[in-house]
Amino acid sequence: MFKKNIILAALIISFFSCKETKTEEVAVVDETTITVTKEQFEASKMTIGNPVEQSFDVTIKASGKVDVPPQYRAKVTTFLGGYVKATKLLVGDKVAKGQALITLENTEYLDLQKDYLELAEQLTYLKSEFERQKTLYQEKIASQKNYLKAESDYKSTKGMYQGLREKLLLLNINPANVERGKFTSQITLTAPISGDVTVMNANVGMFMSPSDVILEIVDTNYLHLNLSIFEKDILSVKEGQKINFSIPEASKELFVSQVQKVGKSIESKDRTIAVFGVLSPQNKTKLLSGMFVEAGIVINSKKGFGVPTEAIVTEDNKTFVLVLNNDTKDYIFKKVPVSLGEKSENFVEILPTATVNQTTKILTKGVFDVAN
Repeated sequence: MFKKNIILAALIISFFSCKETKTEEVAVVDETTITVTKEQFEASKMTIGNPVEQSFDVTIKASGKVDVPPQYRAKVTTFLGGYVKATKLLVGDKVAKGQALITLENTEYLDLQKDYLELAEQLTYLKSEFERQKTLYQEKIASQKNYLKAESDYKSTKGMYQGLREKLLLLNINPANVERGKFTSQITLTAPISGDVTVMNANVGMFMSPSDVILEIVDTNYLHLNLSIFEKDILSVKEGQKINFSIPEASKELFVSQVQKVGKSIESKDRTIAVFGVLSPQNKTKLLSGMFVEAGIVINSKKGFGVPTEAIVTEDNKTFVLVLNNDTKDYIFKKVPVSLGEKSENFVEILPTATVNQTTKILTKGVFDVAN
């Protein structure tokens, strides 16, 4: 009997505890009406206010990415494959133009040098023979046929010699060393531009073929915005206009840019045109090439009535504000749908209606605690 009394007492305490807990929750009368007690209002530091007249930028929506011009992005490859002998680079490392990047090794490099040396030696003989036959022909001692054959042999060999010489230079092999009999089975690839290593595909021992991108270098000093706008908006966009943009996948920070160039042709596939924006040195240090950008190009400004961004409730792609209906005993709010206009960093424009206008009392702070 005593044990039953203890259980009964525990159930009673639990019941009243649950009841007390429920009184602290926001009371939702229906889907559009919410009641907040005076205590809850003060504890959550909620505030009520009217839409305030603000200056809003009229913008054209654009999207794109952080990019660099083609001349400041380099993909390092080799026209004659080889095995990776050595490299010390990692993604993110800075390199200077002409700096050694990676060492490749292949016996085919030796074959190329051997062929070049043979042609160099032949060329010396053929040049001498050509000059001899030319002299003899001019003195009418040798026939024209012998002279023309000597000239043909010399010029064709000279062409092959120069072709192999250019290949050696592309591989960073010194032709003068080859002509002195100094061969090498290794080549060193150097940086074509200064910048940061953004892609690294090479490991020691890997074979890199001519079609492989060994690494990629981007000069971040030339980062810019590469945006796309639709054909209907093109006549409103001009050089020098302000661009507000964000990187939605990485930060909530709002960045500022300026229209630098506007494209001169329309993409036939999606009827868009390119717009390029210049970046400040401060922004360049924060951003990375390839980041997705959402932007608004400011084409004008206007006055409108706005509320803090946190006053807006979004549900199922619809927007609402909480309008005060009564505050005699408790605060009673009604969820009212609204249409939004332009946005600033902290405020959003509300398009006036018969229900919501500049005199309407709206919950402007603490909405998250009520609506969730």
